[in-house]
This record gives sequence, structure tokens and C-alpha cells, in this order.
Amino acid sequence: MIAEVIIETTAKQLNRTFDYNIPAELEEYVTVGSTVLVQFGRKKELEEAYVVGIKEKTEYEVKDITKLKDKLTEKQIRLAKWMAKKYFCNVSECIRLMLAPGTKRKNEVQDKKINIVYLKREIGEIEKEIEQGKLKSEKQKRVLQFLKDNEGASISEIEMFTDCSSAIIKTLEKNGYIEFEEKKIERNPLISKNVEKTQKLELTEEQQEAYNKIEEIIDKEENKEYLIFGVTGSGKTEIYLQLIEKIINKEKVAMMLVPEISLTPQTVDRFVGRFGKEKIAILHSKLSIGERYDEWNKVKEGKANIIIGTRSAIFAPTDNIGIIIIDEEHDSSYKSESTPRYNAKEIASILGQQGKFPVVLGSATPELSTYYKAQKGKIELLKLTKRANKSILPQIELVDLKQELANGNRTMLSMSLYKKIEDNLKNKKQTILFLNRRGYSTFIMCRDCGYTIKCKNCNISMTYHKKEDKLKCHYCGAEQKVATICPECKSTRIRYFGTGTQKLEQEINKIFPTAQTIRMDVDTVTKKNSHEDILNHFRNDNIDILIGTQMVVKGHHFPNVTLVGVIAADSSLNMDDYRANERTFQILTQVAGRAGREGTEGKVVLQTYNPENFCIELSKEQDYEKFYKTEIALRKQLKYPPYYDIIVISFNSKKETELKQTAEFVYKYLDAKLDKQYYSVYRPMPSPIDKIQNKIRWRMIIKGNMKRETYEIINECLNEVYKLKLRNTTIYADINPNNMV
Repeated sequence: MIAEVIIETTAKQLNRTFDYNIPAELEEYVTVGSTVLVQFGRKKELEEAYVVGIKEKTEYEVKDITKLKDKLTEKQIRLAKWMAKKYFCNVSECIRLMLAPGTKRKNEVQDKKINIVYLKREIGEIEKEIEQGKLKSEKQKRVLQFLKDNEGASISEIEMFTDCSSAIIKTLEKNGYIEFEEKKIERNPLISKNVEKTQKLELTEEQQEAYNKIEEIIDKEENKEYLIFGVTGSGKTEIYLQLIEKIINKEKVAMMLVPEISLTPQTVDRFVGRFGKEKIAILHSKLSIGERYDEWNKVKEGKANIIIGTRSAIFAPTDNIGIIIIDEEHDSSYKSESTPRYNAKEIASILGQQGKFPVVLGSATPELSTYYKAQKGKIELLKLTKRANKSILPQIELVDLKQELANGNRTMLSMSLYKKIEDNLKNKKQTILFLNRRGYSTFIMCRDCGYTIKCKNCNISMTYHKKEDKLKCHYCGAEQKVATICPECKSTRIRYFGTGTQKLEQEINKIFPTAQTIRMDVDTVTKKNSHEDILNHFRNDNIDILIGTQMVVKGHHFPNVTLVGVIAADSSLNMDDYRANERTFQILTQVAGRAGREGTEGKVVLQTYNPENFCIELSKEQDYEKFYKTEIALRKQLKYPPYYDIIVISFNSKKETELKQTAEFVYKYLDAKLDKQYYSVYRPMPSPIDKIQNKIRWRMIIKGNMKRETYEIINECLNEVYKLKLRNTTIYADINPNNMV
């Protein structure tokens, strides 16, 4: 018997099958979906490969499969092949998403202690030393790169995944790159969860109607997609919980996806309170490798009937799914920004069709494309127009910052917001302040010549972080000391412009010295469980003011929060993206929904320089329908999704000449192949941010409605590019990307 295998590689030229003989002793075990080890080419080391087909004979002289490792199902292999075509990548890159993460299971006692490893220095600083040649050991580099994505791994896990000895790890500790922390082994992420048991609530009339419609499809074992469009606080989660109870009673598996890790603790608490922790599996990137491996196997072995996780949990290894629920479906986190650039909602739709079960999307501010499908009848729309616990939607006030300046107020807080925070502190109520920029100042400029300090690796302004007294690049992680003299004109008139969460926190502490504050942004959630620790600290210790970026606005329920202040409501309006209006409306509506959720009247203050902008006006009114009608008309006129697809082909290179030649080749190829009646192919141009990590960046845009043959043409084009054997240039294609820069 002959196995058709795909080698585990990112090389585009190897994205095809190779024939290997199945030895007699492995014939009954090797099937489609098996992971095997093979000798490939002249390499002495064995390569991992995936069996995607079995046949009787081959015309080639072939080698034997050396060893059998793991196994996927034929259904997973079919999904991987579909994804490779849809998302312009290798089949092996898609299969990798479906394999068990982590390390081998160890029989370790619960009170045993091991050394957990963390990075001691900033990754940007480490990468700079590598670039300068100060760190030369390839094995040390391998360990540091592994820890960049897997902080909190044990020494044994690092040894296994990097093929490096403990001596290498100890050398890195000695040189100050990493640090050890002794911890008990707790491979079950729910082991310390002690949540009070809760009972299901009586559904409102609207909730019951939505539940009944989905329950009918569950009983019929049919596939259908639903959009639960409910105002913030309308009780979508209670519907999810009762649907999941129905699925469990039918001895099937329920999958619940949330957009960000910061939402996982709250969701897990609700589910543990209702169902207990024995049958729940959690899957997200902040778990240790060992925890991820164990949770994955818990699902595979049928020991979990509820899966809670972020985007990648969609690939959990079960064939017994009864429902997939995607909460906060509008969130961009469901679309991957790295290869494979998949959309979890599209994968859920495919799985639902294959398994004949319902897929439920929920949001107070649905993605325009999703609501468009609901309007066209492709998804059934279920509306929740009232808050579930009889609380009313918060009062929203717009403050014109131009008028504040005219009145002489140059602080970050308008007079209205200041007075409301003051009242909240007196009344022992909590406040959330939202500013979608981290750091202290967003850029530093010379007042005399206008010179702006930019990252040497990326063509982007560096952000000042006051706590470390350093300038940081938020794209490559590079750091440098703060300049006191202008490099251009030697002036000392260096000034800080723009504001970030660090500066806001400092100002709040100055204005309200007795108030307790806590900050939640990328800089404060670097360690494991830090999301949960900050949110629990705010909720349980009655901290007065939570300051944060968009991770504080997504779906959180804080009973004592009665005031939300948005410091710069129009900051997302200036993005180079056709979804700028949509994202601004979504963020403002979501953050407003955190106020007044437990019967107490909520208040929201939106500070803006553009109070007349339609998406800001309509977020004040919380009128999604009106916003949708206005924005969808603009999309149609400008030929944007959902009416047309946008394909962005990106080019990155250290050599501008090679990049331009590659971009021109791709443009000519696609311009000739794609029908101009249906597709607009635009010439390649420098990206809005035209350099990141010392690589020049260009992009090419195509507009049109994607069809099967279009995917084939673009994939053929990419294959032709890889035949050019480029030395410095990488290229990838993305359909309807989140990030247009």
C-alpha cells in the first residue's frame, strides 16, 4: 500500500503530495489523517508528514514510512485541504492547527514543584542584541524564541520542544535573559476554581422565543445559523447556558468561543457555576503547554462536553459537536492575523454543515457582513431589545473637546466627566475609563524643527513608556532611551504629544489622590492569569476606577459600575481602513454597555473632537439599525464588503529592487488572468506603514466577488512566485483582512 503524504513545511514548493510505501507491520494502522515520520530527500533527520491519501501502487520508486505518530480524521484532512485553498497557504500549515499542542503526559504528583521559566528582559531588547551579534548561540536563540510564545513553560518542556539541554537554559538565566519561578504542577486550569453553584434563570419573553427557535433545530438535528442581536445586558449568555444544557442532555459536545483571553475567566466562572468543572475544557494561548495538551486530550478522549476557548478552539478534536456558539461575533479576533489567515466563523459554518448542528452568533453590535446576511435571510435573526434584569440602557452624553479647549480646559478629563467621577467616588460606585492607546505619550517631537522620533526598524513613531522611562515600538518591540536633544537640529525643546493609558492613570491619581485605580492593557497582562487577577481585583476589592484599552470593553459584567468615560471617542476614526466607522460604533456601544447593568442607572461620557460624525452620534443613541443603513449604503457605493471581497496581497523584503520586481510580476499575472468585468486589480503601492522590522512593505489590492476559479488563479500565481526562488522577499494573500496597514 502507498501513502500520499504532505511534508510538514512552510515552503510553498513542497505544498504537494509525495508517495511513501506503508510497511506491512503498519498497514492496519496507517490511514488518512495519520502523522508519520519519513526520510525526505537527502536529509538524515526524519521529517514529520501527514497522510492525505492511500492508494494501491505508485509509478515511482519510493521509501518506506519510518514511524507512525498521531492520527487525525478524514474529515479534518478534508477541512485542511479546503482551508489551504481558501486562505492561500500550505495544507500542512492547516493540519498543524488540528494537532495536539503541548508535551507528553507525565504522571506527576500534585504537590511536586518544578521551575517555570519566564523572560526577564523585554523581547525587543533581546532581538536587538541578536541583530547586533551580541547573542550568537543558535541554541540560546532557539530557547528565547520559544519562550517568546510560551512563557511559563517548564524546563523539561523547553528541552523537549527546542532540543536544547538544561545547561543552555541555565546559561541564559546566568546571563540575565530568563528567570525561574518555583511552582506547583497544576495541569488542570480549573483546579483552583471555587465558584458558587447557580441555577438557571427564568427567560424573558424575547429570550424564550429565541431559545425555542434554536431548540427546534437541535431536536431535528439540522444545520442552521442564527444571529442573536441583543442590546448590551439583554441576557444572551443565559440563552447560551440553557442551549448548552440541552446539548449536554443529548450527550453531545457544546463549543463556546469568546474573542479574547480577558473574557475567558468570566465565561468560565458562569459555566462552572452552572455545570461544575469536571466536564469543561478550556483552550487558549495563556495556558501552559502542558495544560493545553491535557485539555486537548480531555476533549479527544470524550471527557469534556463543554469546550470554552478563543479562536483556535474551533479545531478541538471532537466529532460529537451539538452546537457552536460564537459570542461577541463582531470582534476582529476571530480572524487570524498569521498564516493560516482563517476566520473562525467560516470554519464554524463549515463544521455546522458537516455535522448538522446549529451555529449561534451573538452580539449587541453585529459585524456588518453578518447583519447583511441576516437581512438577506442567509442567517436567521433573533432580536433581544430589552435588558434582561429590568435595568435600563445608560444615559450617554457627548462632550465636544474643542469647546473644552475654548473654555481653557487642557486636561484629559472634560468638566462633565470630572464631576461624574467625583460623584461616583462619593457614592462608592465604580468607574471605567477607556482609552485605546497604551503607553504614556504616543509620540515625541522637536518643537523647533518638527523632527519625530521613529523606530529604526519600522517607519512608525515610538511610544514613550514613563514607568520604564523608555521609548518603545509597538510593532517590533525595539526600545531606546529617551532623547533630550534633537538629533536633527540639536534643540533641547523636545516635547511629548498624545496620551496613553499610563499618562491617564498618572493624571487620575493626581486629580483624585484618594481613589484606588487599576490599569488593564497589554503592558499589565504579560504574566499568566494576569487578565483574571486584574478583573477579579477590580470586581471583588471594589477598586474605584479601572483604566484600560479595548480589552476592558468586551462583554464584561461589573454590577457596581455606573459610569463609563471614553477619553478619545474618535481615535479609531482615523484608521486607514474601510471599517473605521464600524469599529468606532462597535467600541463605543460596547463600552457604554458596561454601565448600569444591575438596576442602577448608568451614565456614559463620550469625549470627542468630532461630535457631528454620524457613527459617534448614533452610538450616543445606541441605534444600530440606523447606523447599519447609513454605513451599508456607503459600502455599496464604494464597492466594499459585504458587496465585494477585498483581497490584499502583501510583499515584505529587505531588498527593494527584488520586492518591486516581485510585485510587478504578481500584478501583471493577475491583471491578465482576472476578468476585468468582475475584478478591479490595483497596482502595487507602499503599505501605509511601509517598513516594519527592517523590511520594506508593499501591498496590492483586488476587489471583486470571490469564486472558486478566483481562488485557483491566486493560488497558481503564488506558486509561480515561489518558483522564482526569491532570496529576500516573502509574499502572502489575505481575503477581507482585519488589518489594512
